[in-house]
Amino acid sequence: MADDLTAQIADLLQDAADQATSPEAAATLRELRARLDGPLRVAIAGRVKAGKSTMLNALVSEELAPTDAGECTQIVTWYVRGDQPRVVLHPHAGQPRNRPFRRSGGALEVDLGGVPAGDVERLVVSWPTQRLREITLIDTPGLASLSADISARTLQALTPQDEQERVAEADAVLYLLRHAHSSDVRFLEAFTEDALVDGAPVNAIGVISRADEMGSSRLDALDTAARIAERYQQDPRLRRICPMVLPVAGLLAYAAATLREDEFRALAEIASAPDDEVVGLLLTADRFAFGLTTTEVTEPARAQLLARLGLFGVRLSVDLIRTGETKTASELAEELGRRSGLDQLRKVLVTQFAERARVLKARTALSSLEAVLASGGCQDPDRLRGRTEMILAGAHAFAEVRLLDLLRSGALDLPEERTAELDRLLGGNGHDAGTRLGLQSPTPEQLRQAAVESLESWQRLAEHPWSSRQVQESARTARRTLEGILAGLAPDPVR
Repeated sequence: MADDLTAQIADLLQDAADQATSPEAAATLRELRARLDGPLRVAIAGRVKAGKSTMLNALVSEELAPTDAGECTQIVTWYVRGDQPRVVLHPHAGQPRNRPFRRSGGALEVDLGGVPAGDVERLVVSWPTQRLREITLIDTPGLASLSADISARTLQALTPQDEQERVAEADAVLYLLRHAHSSDVRFLEAFTEDALVDGAPVNAIGVISRADEMGSSRLDALDTAARIAERYQQDPRLRRICPMVLPVAGLLAYAAATLREDEFRALAEIASAPDDEVVGLLLTADRFAFGLTTTEVTEPARAQLLARLGLFGVRLSVDLIRTGETKTASELAEELGRRSGLDQLRKVLVTQFAERARVLKARTALSSLEAVLASGGCQDPDRLRGRTEMILAGAHAFAEVRLLDLLRSGALDLPEERTAELDRLLGGNGHDAGTRLGLQSPTPEQLRQAAVESLESWQRLAEHPWSSRQVQESARTARRTLEGILAGLAPDPVR
């Protein structure tokens, strides 16, 4: 179904390119067509100091994005998979050009060649890693910066201000929150606003970033962050535009992915110190870095541990070692990674973004095509809009997205058990048949039986005389989803 949708939109974009009124419009439409077959573009956005670059490094499992306040952090930077490391500077005016770079403390330090950051549209970093095979990550400057120009670069890149502006660069966004400010809500409303699918929020995931710093970095910091995330998910306005919020300790996740043996040995030595000494060292960051200790771990080594793990990570690591829960560097790394929340985020990325990538890219393409038509970029725009409407009317994937939006915004009057079932059926937890039907490792016969039973149930609801029109339409959408699941299963064996 998604492949048919992609093919229809690719043909529409080719038709539009043939009708382009300028070389620029034709180039834009050809780029949109190429994007359908490319990786999903996921932007990482948030306020200043939200931990965007740290989160990107954790997702890639390599320190690429600079986390200081240098010039490159003021530039929208794309990270794409390439055969060899390369950095290309795209200026607002002029041709793209390769730029030299070096690793500075692990992160990339790019030589801009004297070009001011404000004159750079974006940097594109190509890197040979499988982590970027299906997803292109876009690191953005912080919103609500002291410099209005810096914040504007993120807004211009991700939320075109009018329908005649250039096409949106990102298909989806990971939005990092520390506290839900009104500016966060306004940005998410702008990013998810899309008349094609009534602003459905399937392209935004909220992340309580720097979750390890909640509650003064105590050992229950991640539990505190989880409660905050749950509270945000219940907020009607935030849920409408960003229905999923996860707590993630990006710094801890990156440290877990790159933990060294010498770091483990230093943590183990600190853990072996007398109880009162350990308690004193872990009281504050300054105490840990500069406090007196009977161990041989030097002040520079302790400062490095703080930089790598944060105070929470140090406290947790020492506790895990002292209690005997982890006895080796690999065991500690695995446990830190598990507790960081990154694995859950990656799972949600696959569930929410990667498996629905074609729908998200189709959505971007149609929205961007409308922008080109609105600017007079094509001849016969009414005919092309008619083709767009026909695709939207016949694309069940968009109907699922619209219904999921209504469901999660609380606009559907359904019993609680029906609401949960419909959310799952529409792909809220994953898009394979088993997940949609709530089955784990099912046999083909179990899948078929569950799909038939669910189909009959939703059919009865659709035909029930007391069902409202909205509920009837929702049930019909669910029925069509189930028909698609059944059509995708192997035919019944001949009995």
